[in-house]
Amino acid sequence: MTDTIFALASGRGRAGVAVLRVSGPGAMAALRALTRREPPSPRQAALREFHDPRSGELIDRGLVLWFPAPRSYTGEDVVELHVHAGPAVVDGIAEALLQMASTRPAEPGEFTRRAFLNGRMDLTAAEGVADLVAAETAAQRRQALRQMDGALGRLYEEWRARLVRALAHLEAAIDFADEDLPSGVAEAARTAALELARDIGAHLADGRRGERLREGVSIAILGTPNAGKSTLLNRLSQRDAAIVSPIPGTTRDVIDIDIDLDGYPVRIADTAGLRRSDDAIEAEGVRRARKRAETADLKIVVLDATVWPAVDAGAAEAIDANSLLLLNKTDLSPVSGDPRWNGQRVIAVSLATGAGYDEARRAIATRVRDLSDTRDAPVLTRARHRAALEACVTALGRVGPVSPPELAAEDLRLAARALGRITGGVDVDELLDLIFREFCIGK
Repeated sequence: MTDTIFALASGRGRAGVAVLRVSGPGAMAALRALTRREPPSPRQAALREFHDPRSGELIDRGLVLWFPAPRSYTGEDVVELHVHAGPAVVDGIAEALLQMASTRPAEPGEFTRRAFLNGRMDLTAAEGVADLVAAETAAQRRQALRQMDGALGRLYEEWRARLVRALAHLEAAIDFADEDLPSGVAEAARTAALELARDIGAHLADGRRGERLREGVSIAILGTPNAGKSTLLNRLSQRDAAIVSPIPGTTRDVIDIDIDLDGYPVRIADTAGLRRSDDAIEAEGVRRARKRAETADLKIVVLDATVWPAVDAGAAEAIDANSLLLLNKTDLSPVSGDPRWNGQRVIAVSLATGAGYDEARRAIATRVRDLSDTRDAPVLTRARHRAALEACVTALGRVGPVSPPELAAEDLRLAARALGRITGGVDVDELLDLIFREFCIGK
């Protein structure tokens, strides 16, 4: 980290202001060369002129901010240049910075990577930064903020501290067996390991809510041809995303739409009508519909009120406990009472007129919230966290009452190392490129 790096921290395009960030040992020299003046007081904005260091040509006038190490985002000297966002201005500042020794453009995620390497945050917080930048819904933003603020990292570090304490007690019992140690030291360490395994197991059994919230809840709309699947997709997305036609079999492929449903990210798939067909293209569409149904977090099965209470065999096969049932076309064939199918509630709607749609949408939003709500406690957000925790639980599971103390101690070390890989508390060089390559330039 001897280089000084810079990047456009705000997005490219026409705007009023662009922010360029400079970090590293040469940040202060770069600021002096650009402005021909001493820096302002730390963390106070000041108006400056920016000049080309070689030609002296005026590039722009704007604000500068100086954050001296270690009280900066990266833990290094950091300078922010707030300039007009025209491409000529931004490119002119970048070209001026390139003229300076040991100054180069930043790689994706390099600012946050330096923050991690300088101890400003752990890996879970760094991943929270990436998730916050990518957040598209309010729920994603809340989860990313909790992770960026260290909630997940603190939980894992507390578990790791418990492991290290148990390991220390067990190793004391091994190394000082002839000393006058308190009785039951080794047994207490084993008990602590089993208790921690239960805690981590409960954490893992979260229904993948955090990962689902980060990536979006997957919903598949299923039903027979002309049941109203595409009309439902268009209402939920509030646009004509799919063709609606009275001709059966219009939808022959899976149509995916991403929406924000009451603050939660959702990917909805409109699928081909479930029926037997001699048309090779339609048959392939039906196969894809069934495959999507197998992986969906929630299935919305649209039934046809004009044939109710009969349910087509294709639609019936798709219904299970993971399904929400809508009975459409009640404007053509009214339904009285509280319709049910095999004891499962059915919401009566007319997607053509809108009758019952608000109730159906609320029911869908409730199921989405139940599948992905993470407000109660820090939750898993990435597959790598889950893999490390599973490895930790596996190691702890071998620490039984009959396992030799030396082997039990080794398993505790493996478990602690697995936890450390999540936060960066151990050597994680092999993980860094994978994690930080997801970041945008300038972050």
